[in-house]
Amino acid sequence: MGLAVDVVKRSGRRKTEMFDTDKLSHSIHSACLSVRTPEGQAESAASHVTGLVTLWITQKPAVTSNDLRRQVAYHLHRYHPDAAYYYLHQRSIL
Repeated sequence: MGLAVDVVKRSGRRKTEMFDTDKLSHSIHSACLSVRTPEGQAESAASHVTGLVTLWITQKPAVTSNDLRRQVAYHLHRYHPDAAYYYLHQRSIL
């Protein structure tokens, strides 16, 4: 589901895109699985963190992808510190 919040991409080369809760949840879930989190725990963490970040983002007209990544890592750290680290540094690791 897309919200009326623009996400400004980090490089600025691509156009902004609408915030998509499904896309965010999938990326959090994938980060959890990448650090060998059990499926159920990955789904739970993705659901909780997506909800928290959605509450944060609905108060803003636009956010950068870096701000979004930092917010996800901040909230994900409560559920899975390794997944939070991976999510925050995923681009530099790969």
